[in-house]
Amino acid sequence: MRFWTVPREWAGETCFIVGGGPSVSGLDPERLRGRRVIVINRSYKLIPWADVLYFCDAHWWLQDGRDVKQIFEGKYIASIAMVKDPIVKRLENAGREGLELAPTGLRHGTNSGFQSINLAYHFGAKRIVLLGFDQKVGAGDVTHHHGGYGVPPDIVRHVLRATMLPHFASLVEPLEAQGVEVFNACADSALTHWPRMTIDDYFAMEYAESQAPGEGAGNQEGLRHQFATE
Repeated sequence: MRFWTVPREWAGETCFIVGGGPSVSGLDPERLRGRRVIVINRSYKLIPWADVLYFCDAHWWLQDGRDVKQIFEGKYIASIAMVKDPIVKRLENAGREGLELAPTGLRHGTNSGFQSINLAYHFGAKRIVLLGFDQKVGAGDVTHHHGGYGVPPDIVRHVLRATMLPHFASLVEPLEAQGVEVFNACADSALTHWPRMTIDDYFAMEYAESQAPGEGAGNQEGLRHQFATE
């Protein structure tokens, strides 16, 4: 079949990716208004006006697709899942690890968050900010910022640790080679490959950068260390 070619509509811009982790609870979605946003799975209910909705599970679409069509206001719905719905932009499953450079495919990393990072790269984003990428179960055995999918917390923990977290490392060097920065706006995330900070600290860092433009990589690195948790 012919796969969708992702357009480079966000060249040089910042993209926020909103996953399902518990840390998104309490986020004011209006803080992302006017930004480039990819929402994953049921995060579309929090930000129905996001640019893109991404999912990777055909069963999820069978369950939620009707609601998506009623609620989601964004421009694109995309997936590597074998879904025969003309509203869904199909991308090729290009393998498990690393960064797919061809704009018709994604590496899958066994999870939609991994794939969404690759998708943001295809759109041309030069900075990617992760929200809800906790990659662990929260306090009180809360698995998601929405109602979850009925999977027991212990199984969620196992899946995150054994089949999702290990693959993110394969994105680090390829993204750096392409000049793409990644920030994890979940200060307590189990995903430690990129600087972690609160969303407030990310916006403070962004503001500080805007007040000191053109001071070079050394100054940017200093700001990262100032606002990141480690």
